[in-house]
Amino acid sequence: MYLYNLTLQRASGIVCAVHGNFSGSKHQEILVARGKILELLRPDHMTGKVHTLLATEVFGIIRSIKAFRLTGGNKDYIVVGSDSGRIVILEYNPSKNVFEKVHQETFGKSGCRRIVPGQYLAIDPKGRAVMTGAIEKQKLVYILNRDSQARLTISSPLEAHKSNTLVYDMVGVDVGFENPLFACLEIDYEEADADPTGEAAQKAQQTLTFYELDLGLNHVVRKYSEPLEEHANFLITVPGGHEGGTEGPSGVLICSENYITYKNLGDQHDIRCPIPRRRNDLDDPERGMIFVCSATHKTKHMFFFLAQTEQGDIFKITLETDEDMVTEIRLKYFDTVPVATSMCVLKTGFLFVASEFGNHYLYQIAHLGDDDDEPEFSSAMPLEEGDTFFYAPRGLRNLVLVDELESLSPILSCQIADLANEDTPQLYVACGRGPRSSLRVLRHGLEVSEMAVSELPGNPNAVWTVKKKADDQYDAYIIVSFVNATLVLSIGETVEEVTDSGFLGTTPTLACAQLGDDALVQIYPEGIRHIRADKRVNEWKAPGRKTIQKCAVNQRQVVIALTGGELVYFEMDPTGQLNEYTERKELSAGVVCMALGTVPSGEQRSRFLAVGLEDNTVRIISLDPSVTGDLSDTRTRYLGSKPVKLFRVNMQGSESVLAMSSRSWLSYYYQNRFHLTPLSYEILEFASGFSSNQCPEGIVAISTNTLRILALEKLGAVFNQVSHPLEYTPRKFVIHPESGSLIIIETDHNAYTEETKLQRKYQMAEEMREAAGEEEQELANEMAESFLSEQLPEATFGAPKAGPGMWASLLRLMDPIQGKSQVIRLEQNEAALSLGLVKFSSHPDHQYILVGVTKDYQLNPRQVGGGFIYTYRLVKEGQELEFVHKTPVEDIPGAICAHAGMAIVSVGNLLRVYSLGKKKLLRKCENKVHIPNFIVSIQALGKRIYACDIQESVFWVRYKRSESQLVIFADDATPRWVNTSCLLDYDTIALGDKFGNISVIRLPPNVNDEVDEDPTGNKALWDRGYLNGASQKAEAIFNFHVGENILSLQRATLIPGGSESLVYTTLSGSIGALVPFTSHEDHDFFQHLEMHLRAEHPPLCGRDHLAFRSFYFPVKNVIDGDLCEQYNSIDPAKQRSIAEDLDRQPSEVSKKLEDIRTRYAF
Repeated sequence: MYLYNLTLQRASGIVCAVHGNFSGSKHQEILVARGKILELLRPDHMTGKVHTLLATEVFGIIRSIKAFRLTGGNKDYIVVGSDSGRIVILEYNPSKNVFEKVHQETFGKSGCRRIVPGQYLAIDPKGRAVMTGAIEKQKLVYILNRDSQARLTISSPLEAHKSNTLVYDMVGVDVGFENPLFACLEIDYEEADADPTGEAAQKAQQTLTFYELDLGLNHVVRKYSEPLEEHANFLITVPGGHEGGTEGPSGVLICSENYITYKNLGDQHDIRCPIPRRRNDLDDPERGMIFVCSATHKTKHMFFFLAQTEQGDIFKITLETDEDMVTEIRLKYFDTVPVATSMCVLKTGFLFVASEFGNHYLYQIAHLGDDDDEPEFSSAMPLEEGDTFFYAPRGLRNLVLVDELESLSPILSCQIADLANEDTPQLYVACGRGPRSSLRVLRHGLEVSEMAVSELPGNPNAVWTVKKKADDQYDAYIIVSFVNATLVLSIGETVEEVTDSGFLGTTPTLACAQLGDDALVQIYPEGIRHIRADKRVNEWKAPGRKTIQKCAVNQRQVVIALTGGELVYFEMDPTGQLNEYTERKELSAGVVCMALGTVPSGEQRSRFLAVGLEDNTVRIISLDPSVTGDLSDTRTRYLGSKPVKLFRVNMQGSESVLAMSSRSWLSYYYQNRFHLTPLSYEILEFASGFSSNQCPEGIVAISTNTLRILALEKLGAVFNQVSHPLEYTPRKFVIHPESGSLIIIETDHNAYTEETKLQRKYQMAEEMREAAGEEEQELANEMAESFLSEQLPEATFGAPKAGPGMWASLLRLMDPIQGKSQVIRLEQNEAALSLGLVKFSSHPDHQYILVGVTKDYQLNPRQVGGGFIYTYRLVKEGQELEFVHKTPVEDIPGAICAHAGMAIVSVGNLLRVYSLGKKKLLRKCENKVHIPNFIVSIQALGKRIYACDIQESVFWVRYKRSESQLVIFADDATPRWVNTSCLLDYDTIALGDKFGNISVIRLPPNVNDEVDEDPTGNKALWDRGYLNGASQKAEAIFNFHVGENILSLQRATLIPGGSESLVYTTLSGSIGALVPFTSHEDHDFFQHLEMHLRAEHPPLCGRDHLAFRSFYFPVKNVIDGDLCEQYNSIDPAKQRSIAEDLDRQPSEVSKKLEDIRTRYAF
């Protein structure tokens, strides 16, 4: 058996982002790295909507990206640091819409290693050199230049290694055109390593080291190094140099715990300013404050920095200078946005925020915050050592949100079910972190935004839009046809009825269009009406008793089918007159439908007419005698239960097809491949493209008696989302099958419960009152009252950090369709970690929810103050939870599973079976030995229990009910750090691990589970197994490295009538499926295609594809669909040569790729 890996939704978390002019035009683009994907985004500077230009899988881990521009150039290049042991420089080619590799230089081994560079990148601001560094020891500098053809050149690497040194960050210093200078945050651990007492490690100081690249001597020297007082986490380059109008002081800003410091070489003194804190903050007061990311904005006359704290507050930082010396640092609270991994300030006045978790945002910078009443803090203000400034956070004042990019990262749990009874299953995804968490319901389809809905006087049967002139940008009329009339609406600021358009209103319309340069045509059952620009009307009447049944029309041609299957053809002459061709064509059957293509530019006519007849045939009729041909490459998709209608619309400047059945579908070309995606909208009956000032690319459609104007903004999206907010990070959830309710456990570390938060607030308010003198008592009371009434939304401002070992949890019963919830809160420091839905054989009428809770849990080293299993009964048909009792246990209940009317619970590394008692759960039996660390997941089937250890893969356990024994009879020989498991059959289990591998483990057919536990220990030695393991071993039948931490696995059918697949979700927000091949021929074809693509189209960042997919275990029996699907985006000549080697046509290869996708998913 073989599997094929399909990605359904690409990763949506962003690791790092940079901005620049990558296309060489005036547009500013944002390049984001999403783990193993490089994606280029362009914000529309008019609307602010962010569009994806290109997304490419690189089959490697992108660790850092930087943009640089050669002096005098107008285009930015991209340098990528990855796990390939190579430095790669890319250029975006806008005409082909691809990233092209300009240089690829190997310097070390592949993989993310401590001493192989790639973790850090620093660019000289003038684009003359790039430094790449490892976490430890190694740094390499490459010189960048141009050759005589103005192509980018790269030198051989220059070493700047230093042993026993860890690097925290590195940046290029802006020194104008002097020798390039790089600044690094380092720490020397040589003494700490040699000192067994650990004192040296406590005293070790970070240093700021400057490395200079001497362009004359062509080598790198350590120019200067000095120790730092505080522990720093990153550096910001300060603009410098005297050319081009900006006079900057150069040097660096060092962001460290509680302080920001300016340093430079030479006579410059250090300027140090504390990082301001929120006034009346509920956070742990001992906690330090750090900046986590920053963005620099530089114009000809000024520059400033935006730096964000770990609470999400952004400060605007400016430097005051006297000649070339910096005299003070000024900080001003700017606004609060979600905590980011990267921020980019674009020249067009946008701020892009790539959030750590959850959705990403694009803001318009409306004000620079210069003239508001927000206090400005300065390093020149006198303060005691250790004191800081205080400010009050508030809603957005300087920023305006213009676009939101949906991100599922991190997906912590996922279930696939059709709870809304829609035929197609929905994906219920618990994602996010802390107060920004949500439960999202994903449906396959494009999100539709309604621009307008208006009722019509009756039920129309068709709608069209037409322009007045061929070169008009927007449509002028909407024509709506009824059974016995036609309504003409003009499009302006509003849409209103007009009567002077020249259209005949007393008859239904079959079609209408804009004809020639400035004429219109209306086709109705009795004839054709040609309306000239000056409102003159020419009419052609249908002969005798015949009427027009069907018609097709484009800019220059009209074809009509009369009763009895007779075709009449008209073409426009150069004077703008419609001329009928003398020859008419008789067809053997009645015409059901017909279509003309658009006229290609520079030609007089479209060469083909397609006609569908009642005898189930489609005929292609040539309108140009010199052209012949035949039809090939047919592809079929099931669209729904109603007859299909097709309409031509424009999307992203190119033609697309809207297909309507019991669902509406859009077929469009986007990022090098065709998509056929349903619209998440009610049933439509007829549609046409629509273009106006407010909605340049819309659709006008009719549904029963309404006219709707719709827009599709998120092309390329696989799912549309309905989001329900949650309070804490969701850990797990189960579905109650009878009511369709979800039961979710939410738990946050370093958090307060609502009750504790209120207690802390009252305590702080009391302290305020006590601290005030008698005269200030009134003021203190006012301050305390306003503090208590202040409610900042935690989703934006973050939840207070309570300190390590503090936990907040709740249990939520939610109706996922309505979004209504019942919430049960747990006490402070109780952490809910596991959940199970159980039907006990002693109480078969009720279903119970078991929640595994641990108390006073410390993560490292792991310590617990005991645990409980809370038991709740589902009442009122699954609409409410009722507390039954709680059962104390001595360790963490890590997993709960229902089996044969009992509950199987793991307690630390023990496996227990419980039944329901009156006061607590009753322990039936337990297994005390052999599972080494901690059980994270339990599955059960028949007489077997499958227990997964956090480090040691899976154990097969036999439950002997009569003897109340749990006996391990088989295990896995390979250690695996399991996160999640899914049972495939009695002998086979799929595992997802924290290093991004999916493995399927199967017991060999000769395994015997009738084993006996030997209490005496006298059993023969050969039966003991190796190293205390079980005597029988399972074998891996599939291994595949996804490259992202796998957090859920399940068997599911994704489309109605489709086959089952193994669906996985990851921490980065991607959703994928492993699907089985149904024939040897298919597997053989894809295996060869994968082999050819590995050779012909190697990954972009220099990683070997086979090595990447075999990161931890050699890839086994899985073919990578992500690589195979890159076939559609490679050079057509390469496509042909690969197709020839496979004895196919390129179109057949594309069809095969599409078929395997649509058979299982979308």
